[in-house]
Amino acid sequence: MTREEKAQVIEQLKETLTSSSTIYLADISGLNAGDTADLRRACFKAGISLSVVKNTLLEKAMEASDKDFGDLPTVLKGETSIMISETGNAPAKLIKNFRKNSSRPVLKGAFVEEAIYIGDNFLDALVSIKSKDEVIAEIVALLQSPAKNVISGLKSGGGKLAGIVKTLSER
Repeated sequence: MTREEKAQVIEQLKETLTSSSTIYLADISGLNAGDTADLRRACFKAGISLSVVKNTLLEKAMEASDKDFGDLPTVLKGETSIMISETGNAPAKLIKNFRKNSSRPVLKGAFVEEAIYIGDNFLDALVSIKSKDEVIAEIVALLQSPAKNVISGLKSGGGKLAGIVKTLSER
């Protein structure tokens, strides 16, 4: 690979890192060709971009990026695959689901909405992260709940009041 090609790859990685809010680094070494194809297929279905990158090029792209990746470059040892998604917990769910049949992929680290997670022990925490849409839906439901209670109370109270008035008028 020439210097120009490396510079292009670094620039492309930098643009990808800058535009993405969810970045997972995983080790998929040790998977056979069939398992790797299954993993790629699962990533495609889940809307996750999976690519294998050179550690040195990814580290240089992280340094050139505007984002603060903290200690994430320290996990760039061995084979590294980068998983990019719009949803914060989608790659974690995919990794956990895929590991039901295999011991790989292993989570090296993740960058999710400005938070940095290093190590495979954070996989369960990452799975439980709610997406932006889920949080918005919960907030809307919480905001609607009191209003629904007031409206239903007024409707039921109005029905009772109308019943009492009707009974009194009949007497």
